[in-house]
Amino acid sequence: MANIFCIANQKGGVGKTTTAVNLAAGLAGHQQRVLLVDLDPQGNATMGSGIEKSTLKSSIYQVLIGQATVEDSVLPCESAGYDVLPASRDLAGAEIELVDFEEREQRLKHALAIVGDNYDFILIDCPPALSLLTLNGLCAADGVIVPMQCEYFALEGLSDLVNTIKQVHANLNPSLTIIGLLRVMFDPRMTLQQQVSDQLLAHFGDKVFNTIIPRNVRLAEAPSYGMPGVAFDKTSRGAKAYLDFGAEMIQRIQQVK
Repeated sequence: MANIFCIANQKGGVGKTTTAVNLAAGLAGHQQRVLLVDLDPQGNATMGSGIEKSTLKSSIYQVLIGQATVEDSVLPCESAGYDVLPASRDLAGAEIELVDFEEREQRLKHALAIVGDNYDFILIDCPPALSLLTLNGLCAADGVIVPMQCEYFALEGLSDLVNTIKQVHANLNPSLTIIGLLRVMFDPRMTLQQQVSDQLLAHFGDKVFNTIIPRNVRLAEAPSYGMPGVAFDKTSRGAKAYLDFGAEMIQRIQQVK
């Protein structure tokens, strides 16, 4: 069965989708079979994987409301070698429609169970808010990867997310844990970022990934070309960092098993 991880942070603008897309590409670069699930109505992970969301015949929206299967809806990211369960604008309305469904928090979990043997990793890019869509992601996952900037307000948002994960663990998904914290958009020249990084290490210890993602222009440019940064410019510092992160993820999973 696949290792299923949410990439989540209730604070917006922390490089969540960048991490989801580039970790998928990084894992694929290490010969892993990867499915990236775009659970965000904005569809940025879909667009960043080179898939035009306006032309989709079916998407995760149809999967969640039972009109299509995951296998019907998956499309390849041609540039980086992973599969995508894309999002369309319809997903914004799923919040309201799902309210009337039984086990509405478990819809994604049941849908992914059918394709679990086809992949080594399934990564879920969650919306930045705690919504019914995010709950579906957290209920389907084995663990959460938290990308965060080393800034003061990021620490505030982290405490909220940890509380949310504890609640989901207690009430809906007893196997859910924080896999690790990923320091992103990191600039070692800024004293505050170094101080926050040290605080994270002191408080969370080995829950903080060794890999640090630097602030990198090529990573920021890549989505406009419909490609992950790892495929857009493999020689950039950002691409190399995400490839290293993919290797660290594989190593962590092997150690657990």
